[in-house]
Amino acid sequence: MPELLATDFYYLRNFEFVLEWVGARYDDLLSAQEREFLQTFNTLPHPSRALLVRLIMRKGDHFRASRLRYAEIGELQQAAQPLLDQSWLVTDAPLDINALARLLLKAELASLELGIEQAAKLGKQALIEQLLGDDHTPRPWHEWPGIPDDTLFSVRISPLCERLRLLFFGNLSQDWSEFVLAELGIQQYEQVTFSAASRSFHQQSDVDDYIRLGRCRELLEAGIDPVEVIDQLADFTTANPWIERRHQRLRFQLGQQLERNQQLDTALALYLQCQHSEARQRAIRLHERLEQNEQAYALACTAYRAPHSAAEQQLVERALRRLGRKLKQPVPPTAPEPETTTTNLVLPGPDPQGVEQAVATYLTKPDAPVFYVENGLISSLFGLLCWEAVFAPLPGAFFHPFQSAPADLHDSEFANRRAALFAAAMGRLEDGSYRDCIRANWHSKYGLQSPFVFWGLLDEPLLELALHCIPATHLRLGFERMLKDIRANRAGMPDLIQFWPAEQRYCMVEVKGPGDRLQDNQRRWLAFCAEHGMPVEVVYVSWESTP
Repeated sequence: MPELLATDFYYLRNFEFVLEWVGARYDDLLSAQEREFLQTFNTLPHPSRALLVRLIMRKGDHFRASRLRYAEIGELQQAAQPLLDQSWLVTDAPLDINALARLLLKAELASLELGIEQAAKLGKQALIEQLLGDDHTPRPWHEWPGIPDDTLFSVRISPLCERLRLLFFGNLSQDWSEFVLAELGIQQYEQVTFSAASRSFHQQSDVDDYIRLGRCRELLEAGIDPVEVIDQLADFTTANPWIERRHQRLRFQLGQQLERNQQLDTALALYLQCQHSEARQRAIRLHERLEQNEQAYALACTAYRAPHSAAEQQLVERALRRLGRKLKQPVPPTAPEPETTTTNLVLPGPDPQGVEQAVATYLTKPDAPVFYVENGLISSLFGLLCWEAVFAPLPGAFFHPFQSAPADLHDSEFANRRAALFAAAMGRLEDGSYRDCIRANWHSKYGLQSPFVFWGLLDEPLLELALHCIPATHLRLGFERMLKDIRANRAGMPDLIQFWPAEQRYCMVEVKGPGDRLQDNQRRWLAFCAEHGMPVEVVYVSWESTP
């Protein structure tokens, strides 16, 4: 594994790469301040640039000079001065008690001359709470009485740098550590061809809207009353489809928090206005909880006629049966579920490695090995066969070199946009070339990030057994079902798979421990397998030690 040396200034090199990338692709979206930053940054002395990047990549905005030790940068004050001249750093930022407490040790905080009796005997949190109760006005570091003799550097351009990071990554969940992980070889990515038009944002308002939604999500996660967050989003509008999807997802999460807070009427009103795919089903359930059965039945009938997904259809049918019986209204016919073989096992246990591993050990035979694969095997084989389609450099799919998946992976048009490429991949299942394709990609792409391939699971022996024992027709059925709804259908697959190489056959096994029951997505996969003759069974386990 390569070693990253501070003397190589790898962090500065990475930051300058981002600035160059953003400047080349997003100049029309940059503000005057951002454009000036890009132009000025490279004119500063090398140590000053390095210091700024070091601080930007650390957590927080305030840093004590005595705790900054960067041998490769040299004398700290000399490196900081050009940054202070640009006002990118300041030494007189006002600090409130919480900010001060993060910078001071408990003994240092207790030494402040703020009139707290026996401050040294208090725990740090108790001391902070007492200081907060005294309502101290924020002030610069050196104006706090009794403060240690130190210099405080405060970064003033964090929002600007956050915006540049957003433009580069297309999201705020990835950060500067991506470069380090890639350089160390811990995470490796497919090399996708980029053009100057490969951009995550096309309007300045899209960037503003993304950041605004992110701020509101932070408020929700911090425990702020969801009604306050909803109010902050009251005038939110966007014409960008993927930002609107983020907006609706946040609205749905706000509704969930309102439910947890028992603010059911407000949650219902929000769900009824929300376009998230699960909002309608939650609205039906809330109508029922609020004993508004007529409204629940009417909404369920609407959903039944045009369900968003198989999952919603499943839930809506149950709701209509409940509500129909209560209201003496028509209910949907109950379709018989295809029969799935079931087995009851009594095993020594509980097994510390889990019930799935216990069943795998029990079923394994010298000529019929069992593997714990859950959702990983079929997904991995799909990802290897369809690698070219998944990583096709289509407009709007890839924006930067650190993407493990196309940005439109969960869009409804994902498969249609790549129809010819997926058809070609599926064609290999017909002409028999799929094995060579999957093997070749396993070798040439090994370790690269993928939304489908589980490298830690799919070693070469398992790969060869799967290619030998699973018929191409069954692979195609599983792959096509995944493509219909990637988010929903990548989950719910059986836990285990057993191979009989001599007979060139297999069987998937769903394991249920004591008190466990089949989840809806598992039921859908089991029904699909039974309908298409794909061998599968359910094993119910009880432990010998369980009464």
